[in-house]
Amino acid sequence: MSTDHLVPLLKHALARLNDRMTEALAPFGIDGRELAVLMTLGRDDDPLSQQEIAAKLRVDRTTMVALVDGLEEKGLVDRRPHPADRRKNAVVPTPEGRKVLRAARQAGDAAEQTFLSPLSPTTVTTLRRA
Repeated sequence: MSTDHLVPLLKHALARLNDRMTEALAPFGIDGRELAVLMTLGRDDDPLSQQEIAAKLRVDRTTMVALVDGLEEKGLVDRRPHPADRRKNAVVPTPEGRKVLRAARQAGDAAEQTFLSPLSPTTVTTLRRA
């Protein structure tokens, strides 16, 4: 692989990281995108709508509906009337969803650390900032 162009390098790195994350998250029955949704919900005390989650994750609305549907089928989130705007639904993690989030996040963090282990701490910091 040529190292002259950043796009193919980043694409290759992302594919390798995705492989590690898929393996790490498999025991929890979720994938990286579902973990991202759970992490977004876990950050906010205020309930978020599907549209708000989609905006935060830069995911189109159709994809977000499918992600939330899947998480709901797994018992990890519920849709409820939004307390501030009854015209929309809030997506909230279930107790099981919070439990899965904690464990899956630890597994994902470990996979990420393994992926980044060939790099120095300074380089990791620079990469994260970039």
